[in-house]
Amino acid sequence: MAEETTPELRQTRMKEFMSLLPLTMELAGLPKAQLGTIFTEGQMEVRVLNIRAAYKLARTLVKEIGEG
Repeated sequence: MAEETTPELRQTRMKEFMSLLPLTMELAGLPKAQLGTIFTEGQMEVRVLNIRAAYKLARTLVKEIGEG
């Protein structure tokens, strides 16, 4: 049986994500939408996938820096 994620662990993960967000967005390289631009569902999904991949790389980079 899988362990339940505690509220403290969720909060820690969210803090980590938010602290890495500027680096993540730079790595993702996504252009900002112009005012009034509405993305399609497919475009949003592609952006989410890019951000997710960039977050994993940002997290790995920060861990490597901390270890090195």
